Amino acid sequence: MGGALGRPRPRTTIPVRLRGARGKPGRRRAVRRRREAAMEEKLQRVTLWLKKIYGNQPVPQYEVNARTVDILYELVECNEARDRDVSLLIEDMKQKATEYEAEANYLQGLLAESLGLSLSSLSSEGTSYLSVLVNSAMTLETKDTSLASFFSAINDMTSELYATESKNREMELELSNLRKKLTAAVMLEKQLEEDLKKTEELLEVEKAKADSRSQNLKFLKDKSEDLKIRIKAAEEQLAATGLDQSLTHESLVSLSEKLAGLQEEIVPLKKKLESYLDLTPNPSLAQVKIEEVKRELNALEAEFSKQIDMLTLEMPEPSKLQFS
Repeated sequence: MGGALGRPRPRTTIPVRLRGARGKPGRRRAVRRRREAAMEEKLQRVTLWLKKIYGNQPVPQYEVNARTVDILYELVECNEARDRDVSLLIEDMKQKATEYEAEANYLQGLLAESLGLSLSSLSSEGTSYLSVLVNSAMTLETKDTSLASFFSAINDMTSELYATESKNREMELELSNLRKKLTAAVMLEKQLEEDLKKTEELLEVEKAKADSRSQNLKFLKDKSEDLKIRIKAAEEQLAATGLDQSLTHESLVSLSEKLAGLQEEIVPLKKKLESYLDLTPNPSLAQVKIEEVKRELNALEAEFSKQIDMLTLEMPEPSKLQFS
């Protein structure tokens, strides 16, 4: 038991790996040989087909590679399949011709035996009628020339004619509707084009107006900035010449507001004075009140005149000021 445990275990992975490594080139060579054999078979078949096609003429030279051989091989298969189909069709046509000939001989013999009729015994008019009958049967695709077959074929063609006429009427109605829709679409397109043209013209006019307004606004802004600068310079020049601040625009506005307030205060006093004048009270008391009111009125008028005189005297003459 100890000897069994002490034996080294055989490595089975190395031979498997070696066999796999040796097997890959062999498989590749086999695949390559199969491809070469298939290529050789295709080339032989193509060569035979080209010789058959050109006959005694020499076959044009072409580059022999896998792609050209595959393309020519496909042509060979298609050509051979077509030849087989044509051969089958020819055989079928021959068989049908034989059957038709046999049936024609049978009918001809039947007519000759039963009625004693033959193509040589028919008149030209009879032959003409027979040709018309045969052509009609072929046109109507009847199985025979019996009256029932003709009536059935005529009914079928009449039904097809009615169905075709009905379909034509439906198609004409649909075509008429399509024409109306197309006309409406064309009119709508023209109207839209006119509206678009008017809109573009209106946009041009509005754009011109907007540009003009923008230019005017820019001019006014520039003018406003220029006036602000000139006003500021004039105020600085006036301040430099010793102009009283009470004669500035803000001071004059304030004095005007005060003057309006004084005038409003005078109005009720005048009304109060008029009410006293209309009364007949005690002459001495009335005289006292009148004198008080007169004094207040004279004081207000004096103050008003003083303010006006101050404004007149302190305001400098415009010709003496120089604005830059």
